[in-house]
This record gives sequence, C-alpha cells and structure tokens, in this order.
Amino acid sequence: MTKRATSLRYPEGTTQVGTARVREASLATMTTAQRRIYEKTGVPPQTAAIDVDDPFDPSLIRPATPAKKPSKYRNEKCESGGIKFDSKREMMRWHDLVQMQARGEISELELQVPFILAEPVMIGGRKRPALRYVADFVYERNGEQVIEDVKGRITEGYRIKRHLMAARGLKIVEVK
Repeated sequence: MTKRATSLRYPEGTTQVGTARVREASLATMTTAQRRIYEKTGVPPQTAAIDVDDPFDPSLIRPATPAKKPSKYRNEKCESGGIKFDSKREMMRWHDLVQMQARGEISELELQVPFILAEPVMIGGRKRPALRYVADFVYERNGEQVIEDVKGRITEGYRIKRHLMAARGLKIVEVK
C-alpha cells in the first residue's frame, strides 16, 4: 500500500506559514517538471488534461521527435539552383567556377565526376564493387584537365583515394 501525499489548505492569500513559503494555488497542483518549466518560461502548463488521481494517461504519450544530429564534420547540406551540395563551401566554389566559365577562364565544367580507382574483384567468394573516387568538380583550364575537391578536413579514406589517383597520374586540387 502506498501513501499518498496530501496537500495542506490555507486561507486564500497566505504567503508564509512559520518559516515556510506557501506556493501559489496554481503551482501546488503542478508536478516538479511542470513547475520548473513554468518558472523558466512563465507559461503555465495545460493542466486540464492531467488526471490527478491517475497521473499516467497513455493517450498523452507522443513519440519523441529526435533532435537532428549534426553531421560528422559539421557541414550543412544545401541546395542552389536545383543542385544539392554537401556543404556551403562546395556550393560557393560551384558559383565561383560557373562565373569563371562564363568569363571564359575555364571550360567543360562538370559536377560530381566519378573515377574508377580499382575494378570489381572477388574476395572470399564474394564480389566486391569497384573502388571509386567522386571528384567535386572537373573542368578544363588552358587545355589541361583540373580535378577539384572542396575539403574542410582531410580524412584517411580521402588520403588513400588521393594516393590511388596520383598513381594513375591524376592530381587532385584541394580547395579549402
């Protein structure tokens, strides 16, 4: 058998009983969590839906919406002109390159160009896909192909792919 706390009743307007402070009537019916929210925000909770005799009401339970987890490297995906970019920095570089192409400084600008680094192989009886590197931008400048990648942080996976690209005679220009 559980004991239930009873609330003491005092005449309206009483603020002190001995050394104890008397809470407002609206605060007396609030749970601790509701009271703390009320003290921080100043907005009283909607107590009409709370049954004091049975504080658990399954109909009031809603699935929590998870807070959006920030990306591993804190980049923000964005969109411009119907093109989706992995970061704001990449989007700004795209705009710069488009302007350079309009001025005639570069030509044949391409976005998200894949390069095959290693063909598909069989390992342990299972077929493994080809190892690919996807360059952010590829364009022609002064008759030479330029492969560009916008980087905030150089990862170990990128280092390996950069090495394999160099082994094929292709240099990646990293834009920070």
